[in-house]
Amino acid sequence: MDHSTMDHGSMTARDGHSGMTMPMDAARPQASPESHDGMDHGSMPQGKPAEGAMDHSQMNHGEMGQAEASSSMDHGQMDHSQMSHGETPSQDMQGMDHSAMQMGADDDIPLLPPPPEAGSGPARAAVAIWGEEAMNEARRELVRETDGGMRFWFQGDRLEYRAREGKDGYLWDIQGYYGGDIDKFWFKSEGEGSFGEPIEGAEVQALWSRAIAPFFDFQAGVRQDLTGPERTHAVIGIQGLMPYRFEVDAAAFVSTKGDVTARIEGELDQRITQRLILQPRAELALSAQDIPELGIGAGLDRIEAGLRLRYEFAREFAPYVGVSQEWRIGDSADFARAAGEDPSVTNYVVGVRFWF
Repeated sequence: MDHSTMDHGSMTARDGHSGMTMPMDAARPQASPESHDGMDHGSMPQGKPAEGAMDHSQMNHGEMGQAEASSSMDHGQMDHSQMSHGETPSQDMQGMDHSAMQMGADDDIPLLPPPPEAGSGPARAAVAIWGEEAMNEARRELVRETDGGMRFWFQGDRLEYRAREGKDGYLWDIQGYYGGDIDKFWFKSEGEGSFGEPIEGAEVQALWSRAIAPFFDFQAGVRQDLTGPERTHAVIGIQGLMPYRFEVDAAAFVSTKGDVTARIEGELDQRITQRLILQPRAELALSAQDIPELGIGAGLDRIEAGLRLRYEFAREFAPYVGVSQEWRIGDSADFARAAGEDPSVTNYVVGVRFWF
């Protein structure tokens, strides 16, 4: 800017610079008119203007009108190298070291050693604040929650009343375990019958269960039939949670009579709301040979499919209603007809599911 021809003494705060704010009168006494010939604005101190000189630090160049500023300024003589018009974000980033920035979330985060102060305090420092008794209880609780300690769990999966053609019936299906995260003692029992008649079938199983995957256990043990011809079975199977949250329980049985049978059960919880749950369930029973005294035919013996709708008043307690359909297949259907039974039965069920 060629200031040699400018008479700053006679300029008003807004004269000649449209939009320029020059608080000359408010900031200091009236400056005496002086010529700016030879003034080196690049070497002037930025914090305090020279006596009697124009204070350019108070000038608002951002508000200057484009047209008037262009007409009154000689841009050909302006020394832009010494002017600070306000640094833009792009100018601020010119000196930034981008090599030190982590540009991706997948970049490895360096693992640094802990500071030397870590672990230097007393091992039982919390005792001085909370007391020995409170800390001992806290340590026991920590062990119970984190070290895979022993625990007991019991579930009544199906305890239900069955309304059907003829005499109504009942069914129970319970299971539970005692043990840790890897090894458990698992027990199961199920049975069914009709009111006013002897129990049609009942059994109890005692199994050793070993975790073989994050959601699956291998199980082996014995099964004892409590009704009909006395039979004890060796049991081997798996139980767990398949992808898409299908609960599966599959087992093969070898009886003391040499009979080989198998059973596969599967169910899926479909949440309608946080408390209302629809559960489809299916069960298949198979046999390697005919067992006439038990009414079992070789191959696919029986199919059961059901649908139950339960409401969880609490997570541990949920009554339900539903429907279940049973079919005897092949030779098993012939055995049922010979005994005067219907090989296809529809049950309307009301029951409760609970656990603790």
